[in-house]
Amino acid sequence: MALVTLTIGDMTYDLACRDGGEPRLMQAAALIDERWDTARRAAGGGGTQRAMLLAALMVADALIDAREAPPPETPEGVALDALSERLESIAAALEQTLPSA
Repeated sequence: MALVTLTIGDMTYDLACRDGGEPRLMQAAALIDERWDTARRAAGGGGTQRAMLLAALMVADALIDAREAPPPETPEGVALDALSERLESIAAALEQTLPSA
């Protein structure tokens, strides 16, 4: 087990994690730290626990937004769309040139 020291706001936390998991844990803590000042102000006199809850809820809200966002266009998706349109136009042209039965 690895030991990681995380800093969120002006607090430090020592947490154990599996070996190799340190970068991911530090990245997760950084997401909370980015929102810490806003959460602390919103918590008012509610203390560190309330601020931590608010920061976690802000991160969760961003995750929900990301999950609900339409997927970004990929070069493969754009190419498939273009190919699909081209095939449809070829099929339509063939239908017009074929004799009716």
